[in-house]
Amino acid sequence: MSDSSQSNEQLESLDVRVIPPAQRHPMIFQRFAALPEGGSFVLVNDHDPKPLYYQLSFEYAGELAWDYLEQGPRVWRVRIGRTASTGRRRTVALHRVTKEAE
Repeated sequence: MSDSSQSNEQLESLDVRVIPPAQRHPMIFQRFAALPEGGSFVLVNDHDPKPLYYQLSFEYAGELAWDYLEQGPRVWRVRIGRTASTGRRRTVALHRVTKEAE
């Protein structure tokens, strides 16, 4: 086993495939916000989370590390890390979707 595969296995994972889609992004944003500088986790998803990348890049400009570990077709694994903590945050309200809003 290589050093990089060992370090990837030791990272904490967040598997959102079993989470309802409307709850995924808020959960991922909370996990990222709690990361210390230099911290990371592996996101496991059932599709390419590219829209999430754009949202995190916007809100956490200059703080995001994003590395694809696996790119489908059934499973995507992305190492998401915090490279710095600039203290400059753009707040984007994420609201829970209700049946009335659908």
